[in-house]
Amino acid sequence: MAFKAGFVNILGKPNAGKSTLLNALLGEKLAIISPKVQTTRHRILGILNRPEMQLVFSDTPGLIDPAYKLQERMMQVVHKAVEDADVVLWLMDATDSPEDNRKWLASLAVKVPCLLVINKTDRVKAERLRHIKEAFAAEDLAGIAMVSALKQTGLEELLTMVAELLPESPPYYPEDMLTEKPVRFYVSELIREKIYQLYRDEIPYHSTVVVHQFQEKNTLTKIAADIVVQRDTQKGIILGEKGKGIKKLGELSRKDIEAFIGRKVFLELHVKVRDKWRDKDIFLREYGYS
Repeated sequence: MAFKAGFVNILGKPNAGKSTLLNALLGEKLAIISPKVQTTRHRILGILNRPEMQLVFSDTPGLIDPAYKLQERMMQVVHKAVEDADVVLWLMDATDSPEDNRKWLASLAVKVPCLLVINKTDRVKAERLRHIKEAFAAEDLAGIAMVSALKQTGLEELLTMVAELLPESPPYYPEDMLTEKPVRFYVSELIREKIYQLYRDEIPYHSTVVVHQFQEKNTLTKIAADIVVQRDTQKGIILGEKGKGIKKLGELSRKDIEAFIGRKVFLELHVKVRDKWRDKDIFLREYGYS
């Protein structure tokens, strides 16, 4: 049997479960997860190696109408993922509107095989799933898969469907490689995940994390990172009363980072204010949103 390999890009609306699906397929936590929308800002590659194939998955930001430059950059990431895909997975929340999902999918003009992946099937009845299938009956789909990324059901069936659509190709990456992004990136994402968990309202959306020191010593790894916000009031909220807020953020982040890199970590966090950073090209480039 000829070896197959290809780029399988996961697209969908915010909160469809794209990051959860990527993590479930890989058996590793590469993408951060939050019930808040627009958690994913970057394209995150995860590589799944099987004896007969290599699947290079991409998690992407949820499709939105951009309101500022950072969101415009995020949508550019999505459109790039459409262009270089061998297979597209359109992930849909089973509780969401089929018509709205059809509209967004049509706006992408996908030219490669596209699978509709209905997620969160454990939350709905069979009648609802039949309604979704009927709503997409006129679409040019390569197939429909039903999964629960959280419960990890239907994943092998999905992989079988994807394998049938992959081109014959040698692997693109070494078989022991899980992702192409550096550890620093995932450290910043883990800190950002905790910001989404601990803070409400605008704080998660007005902040980003920049790791500026990652030094491996004999007994531990020293990491220093800046949390960037837009206003002094937001800085005060993150710091909390007598620094209690940022202390808790640091403690929770450190635990996850230690689990991720497998070493003890000394984590130092600072908060910086950069007015309207989400709308300024110089800051977007500096913070990795190029």
